[in-house]
Amino acid sequence: YVLLSFWASYDAQSRMQNVSLSNALRSTSQDVEMVSVSFDEYKSIFNETIKKDQISTSNCFVELAGVSSDLYQTYRLKRGFKNFLLDENGVIVAKDVTVSELSSYLN
Repeated sequence: YVLLSFWASYDAQSRMQNVSLSNALRSTSQDVEMVSVSFDEYKSIFNETIKKDQISTSNCFVELAGVSSDLYQTYRLKRGFKNFLLDENGVIVAKDVTVSELSSYLN
C-alpha cells in the first residue's frame, strides 16, 4: 500500500495529520509506504518544517508551484489538503484516513 499525503507548512491541520500518520507508520509492521507532498512555494520553509516535524525525507517531496501545480489540480485539493490510501494496483481505497482508521483499512 501507499499512503499519499498532501500538506503545506502553512496549513496547521494538514501538517499535524501528516506528522501523525508518519509517526503511526514508523511504529507499525504493516507494508505501507508513505509519500508526503508539500505545496510550499519556498524550499527553505519546506526543509525547516520537515526537520522540525521529524518527517522522513526519503519519500517527502515539495511541489514548489504550490497550489498552482498540476498535482494540486489533479487531486482536486481546492477544499483542503487530503491523504489517499492506494492499494498495490494504484487504486484509491480510502480518502482522508486518520491514524485510528489506518489499521482497520490495512486489515
